[in-house]
Amino acid sequence: MTNTPAATAERNARREKTVLDHFADETRQDFDAVLSTFPHPHYELIPTGEVHDGNEDVRRYYTATRQAFPDQRHEIIELRHAGDSVIVEFWLLGTHKGPLGALPPTGNSFRCRMIALFIFDAAEHLVCERVYFDTLTMLRQLLVGVPPAVLPGIIGALLGGQAATAGKAPVPEQATA
Repeated sequence: MTNTPAATAERNARREKTVLDHFADETRQDFDAVLSTFPHPHYELIPTGEVHDGNEDVRRYYTATRQAFPDQRHEIIELRHAGDSVIVEFWLLGTHKGPLGALPPTGNSFRCRMIALFIFDAAEHLVCERVYFDTLTMLRQLLVGVPPAVLPGIIGALLGGQAATAGKAPVPEQATA
């Protein structure tokens, strides 16, 4: 296909449909459908350094994050096309009702602005979802109401210290996207 404005518009429309279906399937928790948007599922969570690669690893990530946030959902702010990617700016929302790593549920809700790059290869296959977000924004909301005496252990663990001492909650091992 030549690189004409019409061809570019068609390509962008196909990519956009893939991305919007991907978001909708995540919200519905239809993980088989989400996984089918990739030939090989691959997620990169930039703020935490996590990489989830392959069907089983990505499925475990989905399961863990939806256990922590069973009502996790997205509100898309803007969608843009750029070179080999679709860039989506969105709000991620959820309520902390299950463990997040070692952090027990707080019952708090969060709303965190994020950017996800959906990267396509030359054959127009989705090959990566790369997510950027501010973990402090999310943690600040999740930790509301946590007793002040517990916070030093959590902060210490966030800064690379060992698990908190007795009586102090450990840090969450991951944030979600």
